[in-house]
Amino acid sequence: MIVDSHEHLIFPVEEQIKRLDKAGVDKVILFTTTPHPENADTLEKFKREMSVLFKILAGENTLEANMERMKRDISDLMSVLKKYPEKFYGFGPVPLGLSLKDTGLWIEKHIISNGLKGLGEFTPGNDCQISQLETVFEALEKSGHILPVWVHTFNPVALDGIKILEKLTEKYTEIPVIFGHMGGYNWIEVIDFVKNIRNAYLDLSAAFSTLAVKIAVNEVPEKCFYSSDAPYGDPFLSRKMIEYLSPSEEVENMILGENILKLLREK
Repeated sequence: MIVDSHEHLIFPVEEQIKRLDKAGVDKVILFTTTPHPENADTLEKFKREMSVLFKILAGENTLEANMERMKRDISDLMSVLKKYPEKFYGFGPVPLGLSLKDTGLWIEKHIISNGLKGLGEFTPGNDCQISQLETVFEALEKSGHILPVWVHTFNPVALDGIKILEKLTEKYTEIPVIFGHMGGYNWIEVIDFVKNIRNAYLDLSAAFSTLAVKIAVNEVPEKCFYSSDAPYGDPFLSRKMIEYLSPSEEVENMILGENILKLLREK
């Protein structure tokens, strides 16, 4: 089974499914979204869509506003998962900055009760927000729900932030942590870390270069996940990159689906 392990909800979802069929993708892990850059056909329209995301990353929204936005986004996600369960799994967002108790309640109500497979995408805008992930890790550990946590580790996350996340990954050894976009400019650091830490994994979307992907699939093939980050990337092109760079058919199959299905206990 070919599984794109990271796409955002695209409207209309029927168009998203057409793209997946063209790419030969059987199933997708679908993440919520606030901006919809797929609707933009000019630079100005794209900038308007992305300004919403940039405000979130800059921490300009209140915690209450973020919570309401996430509830709406999860509602949109669940409507798609219920309509097309054969095509999608789902990961759901969790607000940063809540107390340990409230974080646990959010996870139970919005993640577990909805049957979502993991938490994320977390898009921390600064090192303080990355440190706040510890509350999420602790809440998961206390609840006994050991779900993957997907964290954006490209810009604006820098090396100091990545090292904070690495320490949390080492501390909470039972929680799988997916380093989204391979750490961006810091891909060498992240590959080296993932190679030595059992519960750390690599998302290969939006990679800094194809050289980074080539080294990742050779060094830690059992830790790599094929993903496109659509609509920011394309599932067909991302799949072809994995097929081209994989050193063997066995590694190719692992990265294109077997690894993520094993992590989700679907294999």
